[in-house]
Amino acid sequence: MLHRFFFVFIFTLHSSLFTLHCFAQDHPASNPPILPFQTNAADNNDEQVAMQFFQNREYGKAAEVYERLYNLKPSSYLYTYYFFCLVEIQEYSKAEKLVKTAQKNDKDVLKYLVDQGYIAFRKGDTEKAKKIYEESIRKLEPNQQQVTELANAFIIRNENEYAEKVYLKGRQLLNNSYHFGFELAMIYERTGEFKKALEEFFHMLELNKSYLTTIEDRLQFDLGNDPDNSKNELFRKYLLEKSQKEPDKTYYSEMLWWYSVQQKDFELALIQARSLDRRLREDGGRVFQLAKMAISNQEYASAIEAYKYLVSKGKEYPFYDESRTELLNTRFIQMVSHPNPSQKSLTELEKEFETEISLTENRIQTVILTKNLAHLDAFFLGKNKGAIGMLSKIVDRTDIDLRLKSQAKLELADIYMFTDNVWEATLLYQQVYMDFKNDEIGEAAKFKNSKLSYYIGEFKWAQSQLDILKASTSKLIANDAMALSLLISEHFDADSNTIALGYYSRADLLEYRNRDEDALKTLDSIALAFKDHSIFPHMYMAKARILLKEGKFQEADTLLGTIVKSYSDDVLADQALFLRARMNEQDLKNAAKGMAFYESLMSKYPGSIYIPESRKRFRSLRGDKGF
Repeated sequence: MLHRFFFVFIFTLHSSLFTLHCFAQDHPASNPPILPFQTNAADNNDEQVAMQFFQNREYGKAAEVYERLYNLKPSSYLYTYYFFCLVEIQEYSKAEKLVKTAQKNDKDVLKYLVDQGYIAFRKGDTEKAKKIYEESIRKLEPNQQQVTELANAFIIRNENEYAEKVYLKGRQLLNNSYHFGFELAMIYERTGEFKKALEEFFHMLELNKSYLTTIEDRLQFDLGNDPDNSKNELFRKYLLEKSQKEPDKTYYSEMLWWYSVQQKDFELALIQARSLDRRLREDGGRVFQLAKMAISNQEYASAIEAYKYLVSKGKEYPFYDESRTELLNTRFIQMVSHPNPSQKSLTELEKEFETEISLTENRIQTVILTKNLAHLDAFFLGKNKGAIGMLSKIVDRTDIDLRLKSQAKLELADIYMFTDNVWEATLLYQQVYMDFKNDEIGEAAKFKNSKLSYYIGEFKWAQSQLDILKASTSKLIANDAMALSLLISEHFDADSNTIALGYYSRADLLEYRNRDEDALKTLDSIALAFKDHSIFPHMYMAKARILLKEGKFQEADTLLGTIVKSYSDDVLADQALFLRARMNEQDLKNAAKGMAFYESLMSKYPGSIYIPESRKRFRSLRGDKGF
């Protein structure tokens, strides 16, 4: 086992030396010793042979070659491999002689004492090893290079406790001129003492707030590698304590902002962003950035509050105009994503769009606002002709660029699809794709056209196009293409029977056209035609989605429960469990049940995309403060 530790930590040492060099820019040290794998073995055939023996664990043969090479040209890296091989083949006398010879040439290098102690340890004399290790620490001088080399010698031997002692004594000897904070944190991370690592990180931050980004990068790795969430819980409490006790130190607010974004807690992130914007007298850029992130995560309420704040700052700030129009666009997205928006709120939003369009001088924003107004009119207010007319005018304009025009074309095609004008829709999709073949907007057009083929039952053609889109540069398009392609391939019967899939795609199209009752009847046809079918989980999910829009929560809950219970290994199971949790929490007002479902999801599906939101909602229901 010990030789494994050495082999692993020789590589750990390389990364730690590199990291220490990066962290010690304010206190430059001399170059670290050359490590074995930093040589160019290809320059010497004997070195290649020795390394091959070493990698094959033929340490006796490797020792013979390394002995010859070391005697010809002594070096630190040859010494390291030769010493290791001698210890592994229990040639302790030779190893001791090697160490003493090397030590004569470098009397001030304390790592050789560690090698002496290691020989004693391998011989079974742990007391002698301990005495030698302690002696090496006693001999430390106020020399950063010496401290670093000795600590690394212990790290290689997996003697983390002694490495910690070295760094702590080095801190004392150097009278805090160099703190070894990052080095100690690395030791604590390795030994699982995350609280101690946090204390070192925060200590370093208090010494120099410019370390903030470096610390956040290190913490991102630690907190991302946290299967039981214990590190996140510890960090959350520690950070909240610090920020509440020392509110004048803005770097704690900076870290709170960073962590809340990492956790997708946009409500808290907005509180911190606004606070920092005021205290640091920023131009609103941080808040604007947060609004964009919130929208991409469908956190529309937080985005709306962010844009309201930016508008309230006044016209003299750079994000005023864009925030004003984005505020309206985000309210539109929030409203149309709601299961059942009221006609009154839709009509009021329509008037706001018309007013904003008349006031907006920015050509790009005018087109975006018009596009969203057309969608509102066609899909929600039954004003298809007016919507088509608005978009057709944009398409015919000569004073806007092709990209803006193509965005209008896509919306116009969607409306044609909505109104059952499939031919016009596919022509427009194809036009946009031809104009932007290697661009995200072109790939979006191709995906929409592929989905059109799926809607009308041309499954093989649709799948061939979707398979191409799996390689899309847009993660969203690639994921959507993959999901739809998988749906087709998994439910296209081996005997080319497409009845079930045909019913399902037809219901999908009817739901797209807001014909929910017809969609439900079509989905019921699947259950009537088949006793069981692989498409059943998708059928239940589609029905539940429609029932949720209609406010029939108990019926939806039953269908989602069927997916969770009977199809727990299906790709839809985690989504069904998340929807049950959210519905019980928000619609059925059963917080206890919602909390239980969130907890179940986190336990059963740890890799689910719904984990961050589930964790946030679970904490909120549990009554956690802050996050």
